[in-house]
Amino acid sequence: QVPLVESGGGLVQPGGSLRLSCAASVMIFRLNAVAWYRQAPGKQRELVATIRSSGSTNYVDSVKGRFTISRDNAKNTVYLQMNSLKSEDTAVYYCNTFPGRTGYWGQGTQVIVSS
Repeated sequence: QVPLVESGGGLVQPGGSLRLSCAASVMIFRLNAVAWYRQAPGKQRELVATIRSSGSTNYVDSVKGRFTISRDNAKNTVYLQMNSLKSEDTAVYYCNTFPGRTGYWGQGTQVIVSS
């Protein structure tokens, strides 16, 4: 079983919205903080947002006020609602535990913000 599976990416115009989903195994979801990361072309992967089992959240400054991370405990799923998207948000988005575990990196989901 793949530990975490991302979905929901796509092509969107600047100013638009997307919601990413991360389906996690029960053990991962219940015992760990989960985070969204992203890697833009030619750049290192960066942490975007985290959510702990308590529900507390943290965001990188560049997405504060635009992105919202949330979790559905009944579905073992973490979401990333992305609003007011900018071209600089273009990246492959990954979910993983926080801190990230080497063996849990998946294929990610591509987000392209372009007119």
